[in-house]
Amino acid sequence: MTHCHTCLDTLRKLGHRITPQREMIIEVLSHGDDHNTAEEIYQRLQNRTHAINLATVYRTLDLLVTHALATRTYSLDGKIIYATMQHGPHVHLSCRQCGRVIKADHNSLLPFSVILKDQYKFSADLQHTIIFGFCHECQASSTNQNKRR
Repeated sequence: MTHCHTCLDTLRKLGHRITPQREMIIEVLSHGDDHNTAEEIYQRLQNRTHAINLATVYRTLDLLVTHALATRTYSLDGKIIYATMQHGPHVHLSCRQCGRVIKADHNSLLPFSVILKDQYKFSADLQHTIIFGFCHECQASSTNQNKRR
């Protein structure tokens, strides 16, 4: 069973109606790029039908996040992006200078998760995490510029 059908089946079992609009939104999210904004999903759907609006896209994405079928996080430019859980837990290292995104091992966050739990009694959802900073190349160019001064 594809991830798209798994999401639909899970929603059905939870008592949610599967409208044609919900089905199309889930299909686009499941089979599209790794991460999408609601607006990107809406634009892709406009090529298929005009019987859908942006509010429906947002409501469906909220429903998927509520039932842990999708994740919601912020991109470097502050946009809210969504990914289905089929991508599994993952970490992105996002360079503030050049915008490069590096995929990192999710297990590297486990010690941090333990610290949060032990010291703050906080259970962090680290399934889809973006850490902002500076990539090696941008750090090197910044160091070189400082040396020239």
